[in-house]
Amino acid sequence: MTSSSAASSSVRTALAPYGWDEAWADAFAPHAAEGLLPGRVVRVDRGQCDVVTADGVVRADTAFVTPHDPMKVVCTGDWVAVDPEGAHPRYVQAYLPRRTAFVRSTSSKRSEGQILAANVDHAIVAVSLAAELDLGRIERFLALAWESGAQPVVVLTKADLVPDALTLSYLVRDVETTAPGVPVLPVSSMDGDGLDVLVALVGGGTSVLLGQSGAGKSTLANALLGEDVMEVRATRDVDGKGRHTTTTRNLLALPGGGVLIDTPGLRGVGLYDAETGVGQVFSEIEALAEGCRFHDCAHEAEPGCAVLAAIDSGELPVRRLESYRKLKRENQYIVAKTDARLRAEMRREWKRKGAQGRAAMEAKRGRLR
Repeated sequence: MTSSSAASSSVRTALAPYGWDEAWADAFAPHAAEGLLPGRVVRVDRGQCDVVTADGVVRADTAFVTPHDPMKVVCTGDWVAVDPEGAHPRYVQAYLPRRTAFVRSTSSKRSEGQILAANVDHAIVAVSLAAELDLGRIERFLALAWESGAQPVVVLTKADLVPDALTLSYLVRDVETTAPGVPVLPVSSMDGDGLDVLVALVGGGTSVLLGQSGAGKSTLANALLGEDVMEVRATRDVDGKGRHTTTTRNLLALPGGGVLIDTPGLRGVGLYDAETGVGQVFSEIEALAEGCRFHDCAHEAEPGCAVLAAIDSGELPVRRLESYRKLKRENQYIVAKTDARLRAEMRREWKRKGAQGRAAMEAKRGRLR
């Protein structure tokens, strides 16, 4: 065996538990020819990152992969090319093209996106059953998850706090209605109920763990890891809300196969160019819309609207349509910030609706005279 093939075999053996495969090896070939080492980013903080390589975890500077565009900044889950041993300091020289990326908007006042995790196969949305279900927030997480290219999974944590099996089944059904095509798993990290199903579902790939503070993410991460790796704090007794225990995104190898990226609790879940994701979350509405008389039906008051007919018949809950409209508007607003053509179209649409409203008001006044 040549030295190069031996090195390649060593890389495969060391990095396979972190998701390294032949496709990544092929993409890395040009960097290997330059003498750089492949590795996966397990943590990023303050201009530095920890990278797991065939030589172990190394600390590297990210100055060369920190452009002004936040969408192009190296992040947890990236596969990178890092300087070999002996370089001082060691730098991440480049990262490989991402297969998937979980992105949210950085602020409602800005049009930039923020990448939370890269190269993810499953997006686990943790939702605590210790608090009232916020179905609208779940829909937001799912829209971003679908848009990322990952398979969403909703995990209802703290299932042991639900008083009886019947109540738990109702809660699961409510979330399933909100999440078409998405597995919904009630799990108790305290007694282990449901964990085996989750482990089997996410094993062998990369999963990112998402949710609000207090959703039980760190406890769930520890249960999946089989040891207390992540710090856990109790929720506040006053309002049941959690405290931030995870402050950075960390990539951790799971004992049963696969890797987990744990993330800090997310207070804001702003959409970022997630039209496809929104359509996936509300797939039943999109399917109904194909039966509308007009192809550009807004599902507000148009004749022959199949969506409104489903509302009238009770087939479609009003809350779902309202949530669909809200997320569609929000996503259009975010996209319009960077798309001049779309901004112009939206202004024309606002003017058209305004004119229709004024005409309807004038007609009403005429009838009353």
